[in-house]
Amino acid sequence: MCSLVALAFLVPLGFSLGDQSRQEKLADAARRSALVTGALAASTDPEVVGRAVAASADDPALRPVVHGIGGDESGGRADAAALARTRADRRSLVTDVPGGLLRLDPVVLGDQVAVVEVFVPDRVLDEGSGRRWLLLFAVAAALVGAAVIVVDRIAARAVSATGELVKAALAVGDGELGVRVEPAGPRELAEAGYAFNRMAERLVALRADERELVADLSHRLRTPLTALRLDAEALESDDTSIGTFSEAELDRRRGIRRIRQAIVTLEGEVDQLIKTTRKAVSQETGPATCDVSEVVRERMVFWSALAGDQHRPHRVVGAQLRIPAPVARAELAAALDAVIGNVFRYTPQGTAFEVAVSRRDGWVAIRIDDAGPGIANPDRALCRGASDQGSTGLGLDIARRVALQASGSVSIDRARLGGASVVMLLADPEATPRQVNRFGLVGRMARDVREQKSRRLPRRR
Repeated sequence: MCSLVALAFLVPLGFSLGDQSRQEKLADAARRSALVTGALAASTDPEVVGRAVAASADDPALRPVVHGIGGDESGGRADAAALARTRADRRSLVTDVPGGLLRLDPVVLGDQVAVVEVFVPDRVLDEGSGRRWLLLFAVAAALVGAAVIVVDRIAARAVSATGELVKAALAVGDGELGVRVEPAGPRELAEAGYAFNRMAERLVALRADERELVADLSHRLRTPLTALRLDAEALESDDTSIGTFSEAELDRRRGIRRIRQAIVTLEGEVDQLIKTTRKAVSQETGPATCDVSEVVRERMVFWSALAGDQHRPHRVVGAQLRIPAPVARAELAAALDAVIGNVFRYTPQGTAFEVAVSRRDGWVAIRIDDAGPGIANPDRALCRGASDQGSTGLGLDIARRVALQASGSVSIDRARLGGASVVMLLADPEATPRQVNRFGLVGRMARDVREQKSRRLPRRR
């Protein structure tokens, strides 16, 4: 293709150069004719004219021939018609003859008109044309070679960019949504690379949204599950190992046991679903931050409904302003659900609880207080898998792991309400962390309130 383009450009150029050379040869013939014409204007003496003719060219074949003054016209090639036309028109005439070209120039000598004939043979006209065409073909070959090199480099870039795009597309097809390409190559391929990256980012966002939706739906299942579990626990004992029971009583107690076991299994499956989807989302989206106040308000919407059914007084403190924390929103929601769920699980119906949020000294504190019996052994409660209440003991461990992700900690103290106070400390991403009391600001606030009340109450004797 490149060769054809080069030839299409150079062939007309070659013919143009040939025409230019031909014009130069005709101009040289006009110069020789002018020498003889000048001599005729000075004298028509055959000897004078002969000397001018001899001086015009070294090659006898190129010397002019004068017609119409009675001299030697034996070398002339012009026919009578061409001579007559030149005399009649009194204008120079260039005509083709066998072997070359003729230039006929009229010279007015009184009442007669002489004609100077100059012959330009083909060998003179073609002189240098071979070198010209050779040069042109050399230029064409150089252009073709350069074009091949340029096209090869462009094609190599295009092939490389296409290969990278294909590899990335196959990787995305295999589930590696983090793969991206570096847009390169021709403009169209570069645009395809940018479009591919946007598509991959959109797929990541869509899958994260889908998993967030699954996790949110799972969170919503926790409220009715907790209500079912509490209702099941309110039923009579399911123990069949002590005492004598009728067949009907045994079936009833076994049914109660199956209901309780099914609820526990379903709660475990929901927790596992939430953890699995949250982990996948955190791995795909990377490190994230969230608004603690927003998460607390959102989760309390769900727990408030169950608290109303069980006549539990509750309130939220300090969740009006934005308070950032270096933990994924989903992880913090799971930790809150775990701790608040323990309040509903291990305290009687009607027991009050409180959720407070504060920010100070480079830390964000989340406190969940209740008015229940409290936790007898806080250190044991914080150990993974340990519980004195017959549960799996993973609720506080979930909160502890989330706090550790945010460079914080979890602690247990006696609450102002009389029961347990679970405090989650999270590093403030917008401040320099400083060492403070492990109970944080909300812990100090709770102790200050207790001290003020103790000062106001009279001492018993």
